Amino acid sequence: ILMGLFGLLFLAFSSTLVLHFNLSTAQTHVTEFCLGGNYTTNSTFQADLSILLSSMSNNSTLTNNTKYFNNTVRSNSDGVYGLFQCRGDYTSEDCKKCAKTATEEVTIRCPFKKESVLFYEECLLHYSDKPVISIVQLDPTVYLVNTRNISDTNQFTPRLNELMEGIVARAVSNSSSLFAVGENYFTSSNNIFGLAQCTQDISRTDCGRCLNRSISQLSSCCNQREGGRVLKPSCIVRFEIYNFFGPEAIIPALPPAPPPPSTPNTNTTNGQRKKSSKKIVIIVVPTVIVVVLLLLSMITICFCLRKKKGIDTVKNVDEISSVESLQFNFDTVRVATEDFCDSNKLGEGGFGLVYKGKLSDGKDIAVKRLSRNSGQGIEEFKNEVLLLAKLQHRNLVRLFGFCLEGDEKLLIYLICTKCKPRSVSIWFASISL
Repeated sequence: ILMGLFGLLFLAFSSTLVLHFNLSTAQTHVTEFCLGGNYTTNSTFQADLSILLSSMSNNSTLTNNTKYFNNTVRSNSDGVYGLFQCRGDYTSEDCKKCAKTATEEVTIRCPFKKESVLFYEECLLHYSDKPVISIVQLDPTVYLVNTRNISDTNQFTPRLNELMEGIVARAVSNSSSLFAVGENYFTSSNNIFGLAQCTQDISRTDCGRCLNRSISQLSSCCNQREGGRVLKPSCIVRFEIYNFFGPEAIIPALPPAPPPPSTPNTNTTNGQRKKSSKKIVIIVVPTVIVVVLLLLSMITICFCLRKKKGIDTVKNVDEISSVESLQFNFDTVRVATEDFCDSNKLGEGGFGLVYKGKLSDGKDIAVKRLSRNSGQGIEEFKNEVLLLAKLQHRNLVRLFGFCLEGDEKLLIYLICTKCKPRSVSIWFASISL
């Protein structure tokens, strides 16, 4: 027992030394996603993962200098899928160093996890027990924000939007590596610098989806900040008011500088001022009258719309409250289905599996477990639950409940044990919907 304890302590100490050495001598670690379930020591998955990481470390850059590599190792039906993506503005040597560091650190930062995504300044490493190559992944997402605020947001925000939209357009349309950087004016002493990149396994269409969603999220996470970034497994975007580009960045020429503000002409005569004053009176008085009338009309319309909106808001709140009352705890459903045992499986569709179960009060239920690769987000799932809760028809079973915890999205129906065969068929049809 003492020898085993000593061995575990030695292993933990050695891992800490390796991680500390890598952090002090190699690439800059940013963050990581540790996902999925756990694998066991000396398992087939661990052996396949070791082979995959070794191949990534040795083949981090190809002969055509794409700075991208993927591989699949499969000793059984499951297998391990992985990809490595170097940032487009770093050298091939930087990529090799980052691949070596990432493959050594991934099992330390995410020990025994079946899916991990590591982000460094220079590269990205992603492996999973599920197919991930050529599949766009818009979540999970992490936001990193510069803590310093922008003083002149009226000038900064439109120029930032102009910069990032242009970078995304070039990354998707004009870049074979799905990567682009750019620069735009801000002040006499500071410009804005931006970057956008997708992993090279996804299509240009999917790359555009990922980058545009990330840019829309910049406004909510990093508004009025001097810098920020959005990191997803399939793409990254970033902006700062300093140059953070790597040594191989190719920055397009800046657009023409904005013109200086014009100064008013003060060399007018008294006669010209009097004439202009009369013209102003003639123009302003009718204009003011028209504006007042328009304002009165708008106030009346807004008042009517506000009353109607108040009624709709109360209705929506009631609907949301009624749906939330249907929410089940995941552990309750897991126990009811005997941990989603295969013997309880009722059927399978394009969006997931259906299991039978029994609640603690004796009610028979059917649980539709949505696939994690369905692409359906939390908001889409909530909208579906709201729709199903309101859906009523004599040939359809009404939604009994739902569960939304982490990556799990479940729809729960009561099984009609006393239904006639025709009713049961109709009920299974409703489940497939």
